[in-house]
Amino acid sequence: MVTNDEPARILVVDDEEIALNNLKHVLKKEGYEVTASQSGPRALYLLEENMFDLVLTDLKMEKVGGMQILKRTRELYPDTEVIMITGYATVDSAIEAMKGGAYHYIAKPYKLDEVRKVVREALEKTRLKRENSRLREHLKAFQGDARIITDNPGMKKLLATAGQVATSDSNVVICGESGTGKELLAQFVHSSSNRRNGPLLSLNCGAFQEDLLANELFGHEKGAFTGAVEMKKGLVEMADGGTLFLDEITEMSPAMQVKLLRVIQEKEVMHLGGVSPIKVNVRFLAATNRNLQEEVKLGHFRQDLFFRINVVALHIPPLAERKDDLPLLIQHFIRKYGVLMHKEVRNIEPEVVDILLRYDFPGNVRELENIIERGVALASGDTIEVGHLPEDLRDASFHTFRRKSGGIPSLADQERAYIEWVLREHGDNKSLAAQVLGIDRVSLWRKIKKYELEG
Repeated sequence: MVTNDEPARILVVDDEEIALNNLKHVLKKEGYEVTASQSGPRALYLLEENMFDLVLTDLKMEKVGGMQILKRTRELYPDTEVIMITGYATVDSAIEAMKGGAYHYIAKPYKLDEVRKVVREALEKTRLKRENSRLREHLKAFQGDARIITDNPGMKKLLATAGQVATSDSNVVICGESGTGKELLAQFVHSSSNRRNGPLLSLNCGAFQEDLLANELFGHEKGAFTGAVEMKKGLVEMADGGTLFLDEITEMSPAMQVKLLRVIQEKEVMHLGGVSPIKVNVRFLAATNRNLQEEVKLGHFRQDLFFRINVVALHIPPLAERKDDLPLLIQHFIRKYGVLMHKEVRNIEPEVVDILLRYDFPGNVRELENIIERGVALASGDTIEVGHLPEDLRDASFHTFRRKSGGIPSLADQERAYIEWVLREHGDNKSLAAQVLGIDRVSLWRKIKKYELEG
């Protein structure tokens, strides 16, 4: 590896013993770890057994030449640079070497200063390429297959259910407040299904007017309307063999709901301006932050479409109901944005965690991610501090309440939650809690019994 702590490992290959020993001597004096080989076959063996940060090889050698060594190095270690050295300097051989992926081409007799300079530059390029490779691997962890970070028993049960549903090919509705991760759960269902090798396409139904939504979903024929200069496939057709995720499905107009219902029932789609239906094999996942059954009762969502799309319902709880996930999520986002921003942020002040634990996150996981992203961006050291939080969050003395079933909590809900919080904040000291609440101990005791806060 090319690091600041370990010497770079260099393989030198030359069938001329004097030239080989000279290069070995010069490079060792520079502090590199040098392995020398006087034959091409031996060099290939060494490459199979060891990873080198740089290879310097003669071009013309018996049995195995420099181009073969270059080719094998490229196959085994794409990030390792190769420098060609030869006494047969021609334009053609230089072009061939560079086309094969050689970093540089040095002709004998060479100047040692030139060799030192080219070696330093090649090793720096190797270091950068490997650093980029590591970055790509880190990013895969954040941008690849769906990874839902949780240690919450309810969420684990939800994921187990989602995993079972995934293989059934049934249509699924995912419910939850904005920012809870509905699209991420849809990705999880798709990647756990038999359709994982097919496409996963998504569309926010609230982002388009009705005509544009129809065009996006169903596509059109050439000449179907002014500006339709060529045929366009819709997302339903493009998702054939895979999954189509419809976010905010309750934003879809009644007319569009009818068209979608037909696609689901008949398993076929018709282009705008088309005359022949096209058979499709698509699984539908939908998401909404509303109560879909309530939308049906209010007449905003078709009951027949509800039964077709809502074969299985998965509900993601708000972050406020799974605060035990906060430490995991915080560390996950710190790592993510540390990688993306090339920053060595690894820690977070306990005071920051305390503030976040007392906050109810109306924007859910998405809001937490934004807060941590901001913290990493502002951190000058390796720690997110209170001063890196948004001003309204760090300066507020707050506690908010929410009903577990969603919606606006009742006065009784508010009172119960407030008393429960005050007791918890004061270590269940009822005398102190009563003083803070402005009531006597007997009144507090009655309310504790009323709201079943003991036991």
